[in-house]
Amino acid sequence: MKSSSETVQVEPWIGQASKSPDSQAPRLKVCLAASGGGHFRQLLDLEPVWSQHDYLFISEDTPLTRSIAEEHPVRFVPHFALGQIRHGAPIRMVLAAVRSFFVSASIMLRERPNVVITTGAGAVVFLVLWARLLGAKVVLVETFARFDGPSWFARIAAPFANLKIAQSEGVGGAWRDVVVFDPLRFTNGPSPTKHALLFVTVGATLPFDRLVMMVADLKAQGRIPERVVVQSGAGGAAPPGLETYESLSFDEMKSYLRDADIVVCHAGTGSLITALRESCRVVAVPRERDRKEVYDDHQLQIARSFAARGLIEIASTTEELAASLEKARDRPRISATLDHLELVDYLNAKLAQWAETPSNSRTRP
Repeated sequence: MKSSSETVQVEPWIGQASKSPDSQAPRLKVCLAASGGGHFRQLLDLEPVWSQHDYLFISEDTPLTRSIAEEHPVRFVPHFALGQIRHGAPIRMVLAAVRSFFVSASIMLRERPNVVITTGAGAVVFLVLWARLLGAKVVLVETFARFDGPSWFARIAAPFANLKIAQSEGVGGAWRDVVVFDPLRFTNGPSPTKHALLFVTVGATLPFDRLVMMVADLKAQGRIPERVVVQSGAGGAAPPGLETYESLSFDEMKSYLRDADIVVCHAGTGSLITALRESCRVVAVPRERDRKEVYDDHQLQIARSFAARGLIEIASTTEELAASLEKARDRPRISATLDHLELVDYLNAKLAQWAETPSNSRTRP
């Protein structure tokens, strides 16, 4: 199996805030808390907000967060999730939760942030509780991965949040005091030049061998005429006949996406949006809870929401993948992205308001 050194670069922000904070304006100590995959990537999209303050990331130890720690302050907390109970590991979950409770307390007592901004999930639930106990304001930004209702993390964290933000009307209806910003935008422009390339990506954190083997079977049967390149994840399957890499650098990933006519990926929001930004035809294979590939079926929810908007095809079996690939080849290209302009403006204004409170302000040296 081929492997490339993994680096991660923050995705460029596509808008401009209406007013940049003055260089001498009071600033806050802001804690950015999320688990180590797609939740964390959504915090990176808010760079125009947190970069104006003294900031600290808190997350799980993953390849993505370790790469961010090379250039930004990061503290790590143990991973735990309620889904571990369904996967037959309740004792491991309880022990990790106890460690997380005390590690979170230690970090909060040492750092004493003014504001905690979180997109979830389980690994940072105790950070939210400790933050409120110690007097910090909590901003809950429900992950874009949730379309029809709040996640269990959001349900737990919402009573402790000073500000609740949803990214779909379906989630927004769960609370009275919520602000809704739907960032999904279709983009127009000339159709890019593509090659006969099918690019497979399983995301930045976990392997997804079922997806890789489905593609390998169709390629071996001669039902995929395109060249196939696979990013399989650390320790993932590397079937013969496919060009396989465990990990790819940010620039390598972007290069393949620019060239790829078709992308087959898991149904993580980050993977879907990244492919759609490059006008790829996308087929999603959601990770499934019943197969113990993920703790809940949020990927099915994500995939169905994207498909309802006409953005992607969905497959669960090898035959469904073959049919979805045929549909994808026949459909016109669609380009879409997430535009956080309105959310960034709103958060900048809210943090500026909080920074004017004498007990919260931190003047620049």
